[in-house]
Amino acid sequence: MNEQQSLAAAIHEAVRLQAYDSSWPAAYAAERERLLRVIPGVFLDLQHIGSTAVPGLAAKPIIDIMAGVASMAVAESVAAPLCACGYTTSAEFNASLSDRKWFMRWADGHRTHHLHVVVHESQAWHERLRFRDALRADPALAARYAELKARSAEQHANDREAYTDAKAGFVRAVSGAVQPAHAEDPPRHAGPGLASQTPDNRGENQ
Repeated sequence: MNEQQSLAAAIHEAVRLQAYDSSWPAAYAAERERLLRVIPGVFLDLQHIGSTAVPGLAAKPIIDIMAGVASMAVAESVAAPLCACGYTTSAEFNASLSDRKWFMRWADGHRTHHLHVVVHESQAWHERLRFRDALRADPALAARYAELKARSAEQHANDREAYTDAKAGFVRAVSGAVQPAHAEDPPRHAGPGLASQTPDNRGENQ
């Protein structure tokens, strides 16, 4: 699957939530180990983020991983090795992102992983961890988010951008973000081509 095909498939993939799967943490751990092995000495930390990182929370079955690096220059430099080890991306879309770079991994025609490469200990790094940790620590908060996700998925099953936008206020309030910045939702890009559309990658795969 080439760059344009990968982005188009992500944009047009329907929103389907799945009940929490206890295998998700192990899937994250396996990919974390693989990334550290195939691209050694680059990632300062890797974290499981997004809804698959919150026990009991329904999610799209895509493992979101946040990789901390020393600078955005390093984030840009890992594109080639990541694509060589099974990830795809959109150079045009990534050019619209100032605080992270975004990659996808596919299997059998479906996304299995999102990788969000951000500067370690940056605002973007801490916002994503705050959101995840708040949901992990507060079952009532996680339940409210689960209800919002289910309602939004039902209303916007064929519009991933609308689905993401419907959750943005909740995510901002919990994470303390100034604008939607959680791992599944990068900011909209007004440029030409497929990158002017937004796949559900503005922050974690919430």
